[in-house]
Amino acid sequence: MANTLLEMRGITKTFPGVKALSDVHMAVEDREIHALCGENGAGKSTLMNVLSGIYPYGSYEGTVLFDNELCQFHSIKDSEKRGIVIIHQELALVPYLTIAENMFLGNERQTHGRMDWNATYQQAHEHLAVVGLNEDSRTLVKDIGTGKQQLLEIAKALAKNVRLLILDEPTSSLNESDARKLLDLLLQFKREKGITSILISHKLNELAYVADKITVLRDGQAIETLEAGDVTEERIIRGMVGREIVDRFPKRTGQFIGEVALEVKGWTVYHPQYTERKVVDNVDILLRRGEVVGIAGLIGAGRTELAMSVFGKAYGAKISGTLVKDGHELRVGSIPEAIANGLAYITEDRKGNGLVLSNSVKHNVTLAHPAAISRRGVLDKDLEALSVEEYRTKLDIRCPTIEQQVGNLSGGNQQKVLVGKWMFAEPEIMLLDEPTRGVDVGAKYEIYQIINALVAQGKSILLISSELPELLGMCDRIYVMYDGRMVAELPREEASQEIIMNHIMQASKGET
Repeated sequence: MANTLLEMRGITKTFPGVKALSDVHMAVEDREIHALCGENGAGKSTLMNVLSGIYPYGSYEGTVLFDNELCQFHSIKDSEKRGIVIIHQELALVPYLTIAENMFLGNERQTHGRMDWNATYQQAHEHLAVVGLNEDSRTLVKDIGTGKQQLLEIAKALAKNVRLLILDEPTSSLNESDARKLLDLLLQFKREKGITSILISHKLNELAYVADKITVLRDGQAIETLEAGDVTEERIIRGMVGREIVDRFPKRTGQFIGEVALEVKGWTVYHPQYTERKVVDNVDILLRRGEVVGIAGLIGAGRTELAMSVFGKAYGAKISGTLVKDGHELRVGSIPEAIANGLAYITEDRKGNGLVLSNSVKHNVTLAHPAAISRRGVLDKDLEALSVEEYRTKLDIRCPTIEQQVGNLSGGNQQKVLVGKWMFAEPEIMLLDEPTRGVDVGAKYEIYQIINALVAQGKSILLISSELPELLGMCDRIYVMYDGRMVAELPREEASQEIIMNHIMQASKGET
């Protein structure tokens, strides 16, 4: 019979105006991988922040037992001393420190009060080998990719003698191959090192692959805990959203695809720092009114670089090529010029580049188009409030008030604020870069409905996504991109995951 390693009883956590957790019970057995899923705002991260001491004892109600001992953690250091280590979705690494320095930051290897660099690099090498990261520990973190940074975070946890590893959306920024490697690593740790894991993820296929049990949260309450053998995607979704979602991708009705709205011809972009490196290579694409066009490709294919460079040359150097909008050549050399000409770009990094987290929903929604709420250059606060309330209702942004700080909203609601910001600018062409990254199935469905509503109004949508089912479910045409080049264009009826990946594999062998 398995031993219970962790038990959380009656956990209740309240923020001003919001009860984030309500009487939550959860038990995790020793040497198991326990998944935690739920809609954005369901309370998953809040529950783990209580466990790890980020929300200290006294700021919540309830009891935490670890190894059958009562725990009253006042900081993250207290939980780490017990072997509980949390890895957040936004990685806590310092780009201009080395891998080894990051690994032992706050946990330094010292001899007689002085840094022991030999021990630092030797132990870093040992931990890197365990996670399969073949990098020199003297390499700066800024010089390794996101997948490797995620492995470094796990190596940091090993350096803290981890017993319970908490991972919050660890694969949200990884491609399918890197995500599978990370999940296999968790299985290996369970089997060979006896490490217990709690995995927060929106990717239901990952939960089915790796989890022994799944606890479903909804509106701050634990709905049920399922054994792996009892799990189906339909049951998890029903538990998460409280209803069945029969079709993940809402159908468009009365669709009419019109004239060409934007044509990109011979578009070439070089890296802004390494200006000899071409990141977009002689690309031709076009978007029609009322059409959703997708771009598929692996990480590093150049999809984001293409979209950002088209959007007022927000990325890149030595940009060449032609933009044609509604039959006329378009010259946009800056982001304000792009916005003025009816373009909008929804970034994949909503927290870093898309939103001002310390400002209100109201301020963020109107940020890209202040002229719409001004009279003779003076802000009309009443008009601003009315306009934002309209978008709050239209997009179902769940917040107590439009004065709520965006940083306090769930990921799905932050994403809807970002979409609202660019809808408020009244664009004709919207470039969406991973618009559903890190949001749950319910919020995804709502974003898909917004996309359908936009094209029904005659807008043109360019959709970049690493999730092939999303592209197949939402797009009228799909371009396939590899190493900065477009290697295929597929109409909806001819596209499949196998065909798209086949084009990518052929391109990697130089066969296109």
